[in-house]
Amino acid sequence: MNLTLNNGVTMPALGLGVFQSPPEQTTAAVEAALATGYRHIDTAAAYGNEREVGDGIRGSGLDRSEVFIETKVWVSDYGYDQTRHAWKKAAGKLGVDQIDLLILHQPAPDRFEKTIAAYRALEALLADGRVRAIGVSNFMPHHLDKLLASTDIIPAVNQIELHPYFTQQDVQAVDARHGILTQAWSPIGGITFYPGWGEDRRNVMEDPAIGAIAGTYGKSPAQVMLRWHLQQGRSAIPKSTNPARIAENFDIFDFELTPDELAAIDALDTGVRNGPDPDVAREERFAMVIPEA
Repeated sequence: MNLTLNNGVTMPALGLGVFQSPPEQTTAAVEAALATGYRHIDTAAAYGNEREVGDGIRGSGLDRSEVFIETKVWVSDYGYDQTRHAWKKAAGKLGVDQIDLLILHQPAPDRFEKTIAAYRALEALLADGRVRAIGVSNFMPHHLDKLLASTDIIPAVNQIELHPYFTQQDVQAVDARHGILTQAWSPIGGITFYPGWGEDRRNVMEDPAIGAIAGTYGKSPAQVMLRWHLQQGRSAIPKSTNPARIAENFDIFDFELTPDELAAIDALDTGVRNGPDPDVAREERFAMVIPEA
């Protein structure tokens, strides 16, 4: 199942995420995903596993053109020249000449002038053909307003925390109004750690309403949640390094949720974020240096 971005580029709706995937496990996970049928891999400079993603894609035997590669620029590489160099680092580690989707990892509102400069670099990279689409991650409506007021190209994608317990309807509405595709990270609520954030977490996988729907179709709660995302027009990038789980997460194209079931899942929203607040500066984390290729 493909989605068409606002610049006409098509992207597989379901991708493999590699957030928190140890580098030594990432290559095998990517190979397993591509063997299963995935054609979209999402990584980031800050994950420290872009090189292993590239190794997995090459190890799959698939032609480069068959795999949609998405990665992210980290805050320490924001700024026009710095972000153009960040593309070089990412492309070098991935072993590619062109990145399909390159996005800014955080709005970093405490240094937003650098964020704007970074996005202008993405626009230039798009014009140069070094990327096929550009976007953002963790941008809230007020961040998007400021970005759009200072740049020329509307982001193709906004990747945000989104799962049944945190649906961010306001962000989804603004994305839709501008023709920006909403992409869900932590699409099944599987955030494993964010020190200081969301300490009183509830496990979405154990929600009885989702469990009941899963029982109706003989599917897992994760499969129901991923189906919910896709039927509502979002992209989702579930993360796993377990080949069986990777295959399970892809097996969601043989059933369809009813409007009432979609609404029941929507109604589970708690409004509580599990990951970091994009408006809170994290100086030490933002300063993390991304190694050269």
